[in-house]
Amino acid sequence: AMPSAVRTLALLQFLSIALVPAEARLREGDCEVCVKLVQRFIDASKAAKAKSPKKIESVIEKECAKVKDSKENRLCYFIGATEDAATRTIGDVSKPISHFLPAKKICEKLKKKDSEICNLRYDKPIDLEGKDLKKMRVKELKKILSTWGEKCTGCTEKRDYVKLVEQLKPKYAPSPKKTSDEL
Repeated sequence: AMPSAVRTLALLQFLSIALVPAEARLREGDCEVCVKLVQRFIDASKAAKAKSPKKIESVIEKECAKVKDSKENRLCYFIGATEDAATRTIGDVSKPISHFLPAKKICEKLKKKDSEICNLRYDKPIDLEGKDLKKMRVKELKKILSTWGEKCTGCTEKRDYVKLVEQLKPKYAPSPKKTSDEL
């Protein structure tokens, strides 16, 4: 009877690892902000040759300090890698990175602790192709600028916003390249 008990125990242990609850597993497009940012943490940690959770944590903090996107900033806040973070759960990211877990698995684990993490989605890129900026509302123009991480300081009239969006358009929303047969 003893060997079957050991076998049963081994099987249960295997199943507890293999059978991650379906709701915790990520589907394509789930947790897009988390997966992309954690992958950036992994790459930056490798580049910095950071192997210990402590060193990886400082890499994560440096990466979070460089973040411009509001959703990525929110994720940094969630894991406690920003100055204003209320809780510090950065270890939930640095430790698995030190154990070579892939970004997707790390985000699955984070999702179990806080489902909000996977509700973060990138804003759809703004398509300005063929749009008449002069016909847009100031509120829309401000949103475009804020998505780009820019502010229109000293703008008092709509034309100021239009002018700035026009100036920054090549940097943030370059028009698709024309192929040689279109020329």
